[in-house]
Amino acid sequence: MARTPLTDFTGAEIRPGKLITFSTRRGNRVRVTEAVVVETKTNRAAGRVVPVLTVRPTGRESGISARKTLALRTIGAEHVVVIGDAEGQA
Repeated sequence: MARTPLTDFTGAEIRPGKLITFSTRRGNRVRVTEAVVVETKTNRAAGRVVPVLTVRPTGRESGISARKTLALRTIGAEHVVVIGDAEGQA
């Protein structure tokens, strides 16, 4: 039996190579960050299956101050939006 694909709230499939946006906190503010999905996985530590994503930020985000690092991040998959393919992205 095939697994159901992971989707955002609009129904777009989240898979490696897709360009997404998600909200992050910086100090006392919230900003929108753009990233490329590297890997999709699940976390079962809380007693239920929770989808998580490993992403690489592109450096484009809202806010005045620039992002300090473009290191891989692990985020929850419940509040992301797919905005396209990551062709030409870092």
